[in-house]
Amino acid sequence: MIVGLGNPGRQYEESKHNTGFRIVDELAKRWNVTLWQDKMDALVAQTTVNGEKIILVKPQTYMNESGRAVGPLMRWYKIDQPDVYVAYDDMDLAVGRLRIRKNGSDGGHNGIKSLFANGCTDFTRFRVGIGRPLPHHDVVDHVLTPFPEELCEAYQQGIEDAATAIEGCLSLGVDKGMNRYNPKKKK
Repeated sequence: MIVGLGNPGRQYEESKHNTGFRIVDELAKRWNVTLWQDKMDALVAQTTVNGEKIILVKPQTYMNESGRAVGPLMRWYKIDQPDVYVAYDDMDLAVGRLRIRKNGSDGGHNGIKSLFANGCTDFTRFRVGIGRPLPHHDVVDHVLTPFPEELCEAYQQGIEDAATAIEGCLSLGVDKGMNRYNPKKKK
């Protein structure tokens, strides 16, 4: 199950907080997935990739309540937690930078806190950087607004890199995928 975190509604479509939705949309485009259904407070689509059934999920509960959709869907489809991939935005990473981790804390991200609260704690994270707000700017305004034009290219590259990394982790396994797709530290 590949989950993209975001907020439903037109007013949030271009916001930084909809990074997860954009990654799932990029995968759907690559895999020619067009049939979505409303199920358990989420938009859900199914496809097969390399012989494996894949469920794409975009919770429609707003970011802070994402777990209300993800937990029940995970149990409904009988998916083990390590087989859940979650894509989302991260303010602690530079714009467009990708980071893959198999587990960890919620990092202060309310969508991840909601997953934890709803029984999903051991999943692989695909985080794409959105950068920090400027000094004296509000975090909520930062995550709920679009990028300025000069950052759109780097951000779009991050979306594409995350989709490629998810595809790679599906075929190689998460450990090998992390080695291949996580940015290397500069010496």
